[in-house]
Amino acid sequence: MIPAAPAFAARSVFAVAGALAAVLTALSGRYGYHRDELYFMVAGDHLAWGYVDQPPLTPLIARVSTELFGNTPMGLRVISTLASAATVIVVALLAREFGSNRPGQLVAAVCAAVSGFLPGVGHMVSTATYDLLAWMLIALFAVKLLRTDDRRWWLALGLTAGIALENKYLVVLPIAALLAALLIVGPRRVLRSWWLLAGIAIAGLVALPNVIWQFQHDWPQLTIAGGIAEDDGTENRIMFIPLQILQLAPLLLPVWVAGFRRLWKLQWPRAVALAYPLLCIAVLAVGGKSYYALPLLYVLLAAGAEPTLAWFTRHRALAATALAFTAVSSFIFTLPVLPTSAVDFVIPVNQEQGEQIGWQNLTTTVANAIPPAERATTTILAGNYGEAGALRRYGPAHNLPLAYSPHMSFADWEHPPATATGPVLLIQIERSPTLESNFPNCHLLTTVQNPVANEEDGTTLVRCDAPITPWPTLWPHVRRYY
Repeated sequence: MIPAAPAFAARSVFAVAGALAAVLTALSGRYGYHRDELYFMVAGDHLAWGYVDQPPLTPLIARVSTELFGNTPMGLRVISTLASAATVIVVALLAREFGSNRPGQLVAAVCAAVSGFLPGVGHMVSTATYDLLAWMLIALFAVKLLRTDDRRWWLALGLTAGIALENKYLVVLPIAALLAALLIVGPRRVLRSWWLLAGIAIAGLVALPNVIWQFQHDWPQLTIAGGIAEDDGTENRIMFIPLQILQLAPLLLPVWVAGFRRLWKLQWPRAVALAYPLLCIAVLAVGGKSYYALPLLYVLLAAGAEPTLAWFTRHRALAATALAFTAVSSFIFTLPVLPTSAVDFVIPVNQEQGEQIGWQNLTTTVANAIPPAERATTTILAGNYGEAGALRRYGPAHNLPLAYSPHMSFADWEHPPATATGPVLLIQIERSPTLESNFPNCHLLTTVQNPVANEEDGTTLVRCDAPITPWPTLWPHVRRYY
């Protein structure tokens, strides 16, 4: 018989979650908006049941957060901070379900809080932020189902999966891996239940609006996913294992290895352990990014807390040093701790740091490139959604005209009208002869000089005459998905 779960270490676990939230809040206003955040804020102004590259939940959260807490990086990130704190709590609850007493739950919470991936995605608004919390909740409900044999947990699992599908489709991967693991190692009896069918129905019903939107728009997310796999698939496969270790934290490797061994030894949660390698195989097969499988490592981390506790007890000073080193290194590489002059040091490991710097500088460079007398007639065409989002956010302060972009969902929201017959300013990371062939008399004005060597550093500003073809006719031919 599987014993009941121990008492929950609420006070200690909430203290750890609160400490992480305090750190994220203190740092949330440094640097600036991330490229994706600028996009999410514009998407939040165009609320819909779907977008070409994502479901609707994250843009909705961005809209709610800025409406409640202000249109600043700090205000935008409040809900993300709360979600990350909640993730720490769920990891501790998972440790409890695996039989960890209060000290073991505290170890699980601390390991999660000082790991690299969780604070990194918690610092900003991203689909991965809420995806991680959803995966942890799905794992918690699945573990409760296996421990108690109460099939009604399929309902909670299905509801959470449905909400998660409105944020990111990746959630189907861990669920599929878990179901496959249950078929392989059992207990298969939990699959023979009407509650499972009810859970599937709930998930489908909650996710249905976005599925309908994707169907009505010819499944653009499949186009984007295929492009990502084609462009980055080989590199993703080569770097999969090293990045798994680096993104969680190398010194936590023994904890999640111990967690896998413990789950296998306990027998009843073997399917949870097997789900991780099955998920890795699936992600490698499709050429997905390493972080697609990373959330399940937090489940193994929770399971490894109890055996790790015994080692911690015997080696207190060494354990404290290891955790402190992990926290410092994780925060340096994932949070805006360093001055901007030193960010080039971490960009090779985590390019997301650099993606938060330079957007106001780009906007100022664009403003300086357009003579005041031409601003009312100039069409600004940004090459990607980050540039367009930055110009939408900071452009009004410089009296810039509305920036357009053929990238992702920006192409669907607005395009230049047929009456726009003035000069065109093309913003391109690299000059595109194909794009410029649509406009006569193109010449380079200047390049963007950012304080860090991020993707936008060196971006070109090219002035052209009005397009040869009217904008409404040209627009479908210049749009791009990735």
